[in-house]
Amino acid sequence: MIPNGYLMFEDENFIESSVAKLNALRKSGQFCDVRLQVCGHEMLAHRAVLACCSPYLFEIFNSDSDPHGISHVKFDDLNPEAVEVLLNYAYTAQLKADKELVKDVYSAAKKLKMDRVKQVCGDYLLSRMDVTSCISYRNFASCMGDSRLLNKVDAYIQEHLLQISEEEEFLKLPRLKLEVMLEDNVCLPSNGKLYTKVINWVQRSIWENGDSLEELMEEVQTLYYSADHKLLDGNLLDGQAEVFGSDDDHIQFVQKKPPRENGHKPMISSSSTGCLSSPNATVQSPKHEWKIVASEKTSNNTYLCLAVLDGVFCVIFLHGRNSPQSSPTSTPKLIKSLSFEVQPDELIEKPMSPMQYARSGLGTAEMNGKLIAAGGYNREECLRTVECYDPHTDHWSFLAPMRTPRARFQMAVLMGQLYVVGGSNGHSDDLSCGEMYDPSIDDWTPVPELRTNRCNAGVCALNGKLYIVGGSDPYGQKGLKNCDVFDPVTKSWTSCAPLNIRRHQAAVCELGGYLYIIGGAESWNCLNTVERYNPENNTWTLIAPMNVARRGAGVAVLDGKLFVGGGFDGSHAISCVEMYDPTRNEWKMMRNMTSPRSNAGIATVGTTIYAVGGFDGNEFLNTVEVYNLESNEWSPYTKIFQF
Repeated sequence: MIPNGYLMFEDENFIESSVAKLNALRKSGQFCDVRLQVCGHEMLAHRAVLACCSPYLFEIFNSDSDPHGISHVKFDDLNPEAVEVLLNYAYTAQLKADKELVKDVYSAAKKLKMDRVKQVCGDYLLSRMDVTSCISYRNFASCMGDSRLLNKVDAYIQEHLLQISEEEEFLKLPRLKLEVMLEDNVCLPSNGKLYTKVINWVQRSIWENGDSLEELMEEVQTLYYSADHKLLDGNLLDGQAEVFGSDDDHIQFVQKKPPRENGHKPMISSSSTGCLSSPNATVQSPKHEWKIVASEKTSNNTYLCLAVLDGVFCVIFLHGRNSPQSSPTSTPKLIKSLSFEVQPDELIEKPMSPMQYARSGLGTAEMNGKLIAAGGYNREECLRTVECYDPHTDHWSFLAPMRTPRARFQMAVLMGQLYVVGGSNGHSDDLSCGEMYDPSIDDWTPVPELRTNRCNAGVCALNGKLYIVGGSDPYGQKGLKNCDVFDPVTKSWTSCAPLNIRRHQAAVCELGGYLYIIGGAESWNCLNTVERYNPENNTWTLIAPMNVARRGAGVAVLDGKLFVGGGFDGSHAISCVEMYDPTRNEWKMMRNMTSPRSNAGIATVGTTIYAVGGFDGNEFLNTVEVYNLESNEWSPYTKIFQF
C-alpha cells in the first residue's frame, strides 16, 4: 500500500528473526561488548540489549569511562543459571526456568531491577504455594523485601494457620511460650487485643527490662492478666514459686524472678537484617518489624499465633490458666449417662483414656501386649516422651524418654527390643541417628547411624532384620527410592533393592514374609500405589493400588489382612479405612474411623487395632479409638468392670 506516494511495508517476521539472530550472536560471542563475571562463570552479551531491559546495568554502562570499550560487571551473589535465564529473556522476551530455579531468577531480577520479571516469578511462586511451602515462601519474600508478595503469603497463612501448624517447617520456627494466670471471673480478650498486649509486653521486656528475645524464648514465661486488663510479668504474683501444672510423672515449677533493674540492652533482631535494635525504635521500623501475621484460638483459653517480633518470624503459644494449680490435662467426663445404679463387677462402657500428650507424626508399636506411642510433635514442640497403654487397665504410663526428640518417624520391635531411626527433631535437618529401647532396663541406647539422613521413612522388622524404606530428601520436597536394612548381629546397615516409585510419608508393614509400602507421596502428590518386597529375590513389585490416594496414613495387620487408615489426601485429613486381602490382591473400603487422623499411629494389640493421636485438620489429638473386626466398627469407648 502506497498512500500519498510513500512506500510502507511491515515485516511481521523481522523482529522475531532479528531477536533470534541477536541471541545467536551472543551465544557465539560475536560483537559482544559486555563480560559478566557471575560466581566464576563468564557470560558475554551486548551492552545495548542489556541496557534496554535492566536499569541497574544501564546505570553501570552509562557511567563507564570508555563507552566504546568492553564493560566488565562482576556478581558474586547470583546464580549463573538464573542470570543465563535473564539473558535469554533480554534477547527473546521469553522467560523459561525450571521450578527449582525460580527463586534464584527472582533474586537476580531484583538485583538487576527487572521488575516485570520479578513480578512474574512472584506470581509463579504464589501459584505453587501450599501449607507445606508457605513458611519458606514467606521467609523468601521477607528477605527480598517484597511487600506485595509478603502480603499475599500472609493472607494465605491467615486462612490456613491450623493446617500449617502441622507441617515440619512450622516446628523449625523460633517459639515464645506464655502461661497467663487469670483472676477469678476474668477472661482473656479477643485474639487481636490479646496479641497487641503480648507484643507490648515483649517490647517492654526488651526495651525496659533489658531482656533479649532469645532469652524470653528459652523457657515458659509466666504472665498475669489483671482485672484491669493489663498483661504483667509473673513476678508480680505473690510468693516465690508456684506449681502451675502437674501430672503423674511431671511437676513443673515456675521460679518468680526478682524485679530487674531498668536498663537498655540492644539485641540482634534477625539474620536477614543483621542490625541492632534501639530502645527508641518504633514498631513501624521496617528493620525491626512488629506484626501479627495470623492467630487462632485452638481451644478454651489456648491460643496460637504466627508473628514478627523485632524482625524475627516466630510462633507464640499462649495458655490461660484460671488458677496456678490447674492441671494441664483434664480427665474427660463419661459421655454416656450413668444415672442408673452400677452393681459391683458390672461391665460398663467409658471413653478410652487419652494420652498425656497430643501427638502427630508419632511412632507406634505393640510390645509385650501393650501399645507404645513415642515422640511426635504438637504445635509447641517436638517430643521425646514415650507413653505405654495397657488395654486391660485402660491406663497410660510413661516409659524412659528417648535421647533425641523426634517426629515423622516410624518404629518397630525387633528381637524383643524397640527401634526408632531417622525422623526430624523440628530444628535441624533430617536425622540419621537411631536408638533402641530395652524394656528390661527401661532405657534407650544409640544404634549405628543411617547411611543417609532420613525423615518420613517407613520402618519395619522382617526376618530378624530392620528395614527403613523411602523417606524424604534433605529438603523435604520429594520422596526417595532408597531402601536400607540393619542387621542387629553385625550392627551394620546395607542397601537393598530400591523402590519402583519415590515415596515419603508412606505406611510400611510386614505380612506373610513380605514387606509392604503403601501410598505416601512423590513430591507432594499423594499416591495410591502399593509395592511389595520379596526378601528372597530382593525385588519390589507393584500390586493392586488403594482406592484412596493418601500420605501420612497408618497401617496394621489383623486376621492376615492389611488395614490402612486415615492420612492426608492432598486437601484435608481423612478418616476412611480400607483393607487389603493378599489372597485376592484387592482393596475393600471399610467403616470410617470416628475422627479424621493424619500422621496418626495405628497398631494391632491382641485382636484389636488401635488408632492414636494424629491431626484432624484443626487440632492435634491425644485421643484413642479401636477397631472391632466382627462389627466392622471404630469406637472411642472401652469396656471395663466397675467394682
